[in-house]
Amino acid sequence: MATNENLPPNVIKQLAKELKNLDESPPDGIKVGVNDEDFSTIYADIEGPAGTPYENGLFRMKLLLSSDFPHSPPKGYFLTKIFHPNIATNGEICVNTLKKDWNPNLGLRHVLIVVRCLLIEPFPESALNEQAGKMLLENYEEYARHARLYTGIHAKPKPKLKSGAISESTTALNVDQSNSSVLNNDQKNTAIAPVIALPSPLAPCTAATKGGNGQEHSSAIVPVAETGDGESETVATPVVSTQKKENGAAKVQVDKRKMDARKKSLKRL
Repeated sequence: MATNENLPPNVIKQLAKELKNLDESPPDGIKVGVNDEDFSTIYADIEGPAGTPYENGLFRMKLLLSSDFPHSPPKGYFLTKIFHPNIATNGEICVNTLKKDWNPNLGLRHVLIVVRCLLIEPFPESALNEQAGKMLLENYEEYARHARLYTGIHAKPKPKLKSGAISESTTALNVDQSNSSVLNNDQKNTAIAPVIALPSPLAPCTAATKGGNGQEHSSAIVPVAETGDGESETVATPVVSTQKKENGAAKVQVDKRKMDARKKSLKRL
């Protein structure tokens, strides 16, 4: 695995400065990814320029820096499949800035801007993708149709380059899931609560007692009753069941009718 030890200390220092600048002030339509452990591989997400067949696409690329950088140019590759005359099917980028026009004083910002400009103005004369180059020269509409098709299929938004942002999103999702779990439990408890009939704290309680004849009576417990000395106590007032009262009254009436019938019979005799 490559490390920053593959690059000279002065190059690492210069790259660190450039990468920080790119991160704080990225070029239009370009976002750079930084790997603190390996500056020899630079990743970037490039937005498809408006008005081109690559519009609304997001293309990921990388620059590979050699051990003698910046004396030799980096090698550029598109990791996202793209239909373009100057980008080979394996993703290799053909642009003069990365070849004969390379200058050790050119920075990463300049290289990335040139690559994005390549999406705006291809050079079919030096095509790595011969099909795309020929199609661009002979039938632009057909070329644009192919390019848009590739863009729609392959150049979809990707996860952010910085791992820190991805970690923060995962943490927030877990928190949301935990909050959702707590909310669901609360909702379940709320749904169950009405089923359980709880006595009102203001309502009197009732207790069943048995009288001497074995019949049950209800006693109403009045919560508060003041005594003469200002203290409060609970007072129990017996209440005879209404149903049993009605049964007793009916029985008395039946016995009375029977007694009246017997008296009439005796008078006849």
